[in-house]
Amino acid sequence: MNRSSISRMLVPNVASLGYALFLAINAAGVWGGVFPFLPIEFQTRTIIFWFFLMQSLVFSASYAASCIGVYFMPGPTRSFLVKLTSSFYFVGWCCLIAAIYLDAAALALVCVGGALLGLGSAGFYMLWQRLFAGQDADAGNRDLLVGSAWGAVMYFALYLIPHAITAYLIPLVFLPLFALCMTLRSRTINPDQPMFADVPREHPHVYRQALEDHWRGALCVGAVGFCAGIMRSIAVADPSLGVYVNALSMIGMLLAAVIVMWLWRLKDVRLSITDSYRMVFPFLITSLVGLPLLPAEYARWLAAILYAVYSAAIMLMMMQCAQISRDRGINPVFIYGFFGAIVYTLHSVGFLAGTFGEDVRIMGIDPLAVVALAALWALGLMHFIGSGGFTSALASTVQPEAIELMALRPPQPMPTEVRKVMQQVAAPLAEGDEVPIGDDRAQQRRRELATGEMESAVAAVDRIAVQAKRIQGHFRLSAREAEVMELMARGNSVARIAEMLVVSENTIRTHSKRIYAKLDIHKRQELVDLIDQF
Repeated sequence: MNRSSISRMLVPNVASLGYALFLAINAAGVWGGVFPFLPIEFQTRTIIFWFFLMQSLVFSASYAASCIGVYFMPGPTRSFLVKLTSSFYFVGWCCLIAAIYLDAAALALVCVGGALLGLGSAGFYMLWQRLFAGQDADAGNRDLLVGSAWGAVMYFALYLIPHAITAYLIPLVFLPLFALCMTLRSRTINPDQPMFADVPREHPHVYRQALEDHWRGALCVGAVGFCAGIMRSIAVADPSLGVYVNALSMIGMLLAAVIVMWLWRLKDVRLSITDSYRMVFPFLITSLVGLPLLPAEYARWLAAILYAVYSAAIMLMMMQCAQISRDRGINPVFIYGFFGAIVYTLHSVGFLAGTFGEDVRIMGIDPLAVVALAALWALGLMHFIGSGGFTSALASTVQPEAIELMALRPPQPMPTEVRKVMQQVAAPLAEGDEVPIGDDRAQQRRRELATGEMESAVAAVDRIAVQAKRIQGHFRLSAREAEVMELMARGNSVARIAEMLVVSENTIRTHSKRIYAKLDIHKRQELVDLIDQF
């Protein structure tokens, strides 16, 4: 893959630029309660602690409330509430700025500002998630990855602006800019997609199945967030270290985004959150073991590295949630709220545990060792639960769906010889025509489809599966689209497919439209003929 193709892929559009600016501003004032562009003397440990406590509690609660609220009242999520979300974010930043000058009310203003920034930040994250999920998989994943990469670049570009005015530019200039990008891009999203028009209470089994399939993935990301929160509590004791951690976490996000895009350009990529966590788990427990044994400089580097890993995990979480929404036709705010409630709550618990653990000495054990031991116990417990616990030996667990990134190549046209054969096979279907001698196989195929008995022949079933796999790679169908295509070819009705895949019928109809568009066909019989002749 040449260098120019990667460069073209990194060119941002309105959506990715807006998301990049949002990430940069968030890192400057919300991530971990560290403010690189506010006076150092203002950032006492009390100010930082109370800001982050209020911000994290409201941030986590916003995700949980959104998940529950959208299940019972999905109506408000069918529009992009950019103005309302921007107002919370704007007032939160104004409270922070006012706290610099009003010493007597500084703590109260910081608490109010933290709560409002937590609410506004969670709202914007959910708006971006709806935007990415509402696009097709290629466009949504690309905007997310490109925005993440440019977010790191913009964060460092903020340092080129004099610190005295950066705090004022954020609410007055940068916030309106990324809110405008969100507004412009949201107008291109089709609000009639099943994921937005869905009424969860009409088919609760679909939502229960989604949670059952993916809660382990959320717990895995949350475990990384828990460790990052503990190390953040150690880092923010010194604001200059917090800035250092922020910088390295943005570098980690940049590298993760570029690496994923590079792999995506080369080949099909399937990323499983649970499998990735299994690979990271040994690093997590080993790094925590060394915390009380190695010099203080080690804790600084560990905090930065863990936050870099955490930033990459959040990026994958958003991609996973968007794919779940597209594949299952469920509201993106619901599934993202579910993931976010688990992940950010565990991150907050880690921060609070680390903060209080630093002042605790048990049986003469150094406080840092107490923090490490408590973290290892909690991490091991979460790993045990996520692996299935005591029930894993009695019942098989469902492997979460992997994130799909199909290699960025244009869909291949239908082979000429296949199209010719399909036209020949379709010709006898005209009224008054007879099936020519030697075409009994096609005639039998139609008879099996009409009578719903395609699955009676084991050889035919196996052949359909093989041919469907070939068609999937040739036309760049997603795993869910290939699954729906195969079930359609086997003669299943829309209702039956929806029941088998535990989704709504509107979701299956949407998948079938995308399948027909990618295959350049118009009806089920053409699909059967294509699979038969491909």
